[in-house]
Amino acid sequence: MKNKIFNILLCTGVLFAVSCKKNFLDIKPTDRLSEDVLLGDSSLFEDFVLNRYLGVTLQNKEGDGSAPGFGRGFEYALWSSLTDESMYTNDDNTWLIQRGLMAPENTGIAGTIWSRSYRSIRECNYALNNLDKVVMSDAHKSRLRSELQFIRAFRYHDLIRNYGGVILMGNKVYNLTDNLQDPALFAKSTLQQSMDYALEQLDSAALYLPVDNNDGWKTGRATKGAALAVKSRLALYAASPLYNVGTWQAAIDAAQAVIALNKYSIYSGGYSNLFLDVTAENKESIFARLYTKNANHTCLEIANGPNGYGGWGGNTPLQNLVDDYEMSNGKPITDGTSGYDINNPYTGRDKRFYASILYNGASYRGSTIETFTPGGKDSQEGSDNWNTSKTGYYLRKFTNETYPLVNPWGNAGFQPWYYFRYAEILLNYAEAANEAFGADVVPTGGTLTARAALNLVRTRAGVDMPALEAGLSKDAMRTAVRYERRVELAFEEHRFYDVRRWKIAETTENVPAYGITVVKTGTTYTYTRKTALDGRKFETKHYWLPIPRAEIQASNNKILQSTGY
Repeated sequence: MKNKIFNILLCTGVLFAVSCKKNFLDIKPTDRLSEDVLLGDSSLFEDFVLNRYLGVTLQNKEGDGSAPGFGRGFEYALWSSLTDESMYTNDDNTWLIQRGLMAPENTGIAGTIWSRSYRSIRECNYALNNLDKVVMSDAHKSRLRSELQFIRAFRYHDLIRNYGGVILMGNKVYNLTDNLQDPALFAKSTLQQSMDYALEQLDSAALYLPVDNNDGWKTGRATKGAALAVKSRLALYAASPLYNVGTWQAAIDAAQAVIALNKYSIYSGGYSNLFLDVTAENKESIFARLYTKNANHTCLEIANGPNGYGGWGGNTPLQNLVDDYEMSNGKPITDGTSGYDINNPYTGRDKRFYASILYNGASYRGSTIETFTPGGKDSQEGSDNWNTSKTGYYLRKFTNETYPLVNPWGNAGFQPWYYFRYAEILLNYAEAANEAFGADVVPTGGTLTARAALNLVRTRAGVDMPALEAGLSKDAMRTAVRYERRVELAFEEHRFYDVRRWKIAETTENVPAYGITVVKTGTTYTYTRKTALDGRKFETKHYWLPIPRAEIQASNNKILQSTGY
């Protein structure tokens, strides 16, 4: 054991393929700690646990100055640019997924989920197996054990929602000296078994995690609410048509467990400010990644800002999403009585539209967005035109316009990235309650009707959309729930999974990626729909990701590939 060495930030070890190296030379490395030192110092061991919230850069443009966490977060292409929400202007390995060209040999930006997840699971298993060797109180050990179970369960949640049934490792830490020819090592569990295991681990984690991190534990670490929030999401997925391994009642119960903590509420400071507020008064935040001045990473403002302001025009909203924002009276733009004007398409819309999307004529940084031609500064005729939006829109959500856009390094990018917030839990509850009981019945074990839960989100301060009225059919309520998830959670990495679990991706993802062309003639603007990204395609096999070919080969072809690839 003395020959094993560990980097305190990123422990070596990838599932099946890598074990800790033997020190054949009698040289003490200066950048690593021996296992004896790690297990002999409770503070170092806790630092090791803390760093399991992070990952390693396994692909170009991941992290970009800070280690990736439980998702790409602010780094270049967002997951939304694999959906009908947005496209990434300069590709960033997203277009092949939009076009249905992903293969085991070419997985685009989706290629690191498998290896990063299993690496993290192995690291968590190592810590769990050695926790009892560390000198600290039993209570502290219980909390660290729960924290590790949470991180491990989150990684399984990411594997399950991308691959379906996965390989369950239990508490085993595999090394190259183990019998890697054992077929059981590479056998996938069923989707039911995989889901049940992850849910059980979250139940176990929630037992000893604190309700609040206000007793010396660092902000940003898992809490009881965080564990229950992951369970709420997974339970909802389990009951959904693609999975069909759970019940709507279980999804209701899981969401209700978060609600019953009486800790969280809908943010009252405005939808735009929600994504900038890291104060304790933000009761909507359940689990987030926090950034500080010393945690350098790609800043949202420059990464997604308009080219006319020096931005890179990264994740640009699609007309597909723009068209789905209702009017402020709650009617879709396709309703002839909604008041929608094709000559003034951005007037009188759901306020979340203005908080999320920059459009021609929008006020921005003391000026006005100009995507029109001829001459618009944010069009292809403006400066830095290689960063011009191909859709005619730019991303506003998450951005802080008081931060510098040009040369922001060290002076911007301090917003949180929400993994879970209370609005998602209410929408999870509303969906499950409607599917099981309808819109206006308080479900068994619940405290709200589906309609009441959804209205808490819909009528939040700063959005003020009309409340849904009583008497909606189950189908009408389902449509309302899907609308709220579409606009409330836009760009937050939900849409990719929602359209799949609902089994509507063969419709939504086979629609062209539309944008808008704006032509200015005098004082008149003409808006014409265009195709922003051609060849968009979705097939049945795309409901799950392919396992990267390299992972299959590393198992000597024992891992079973996802169906259809």
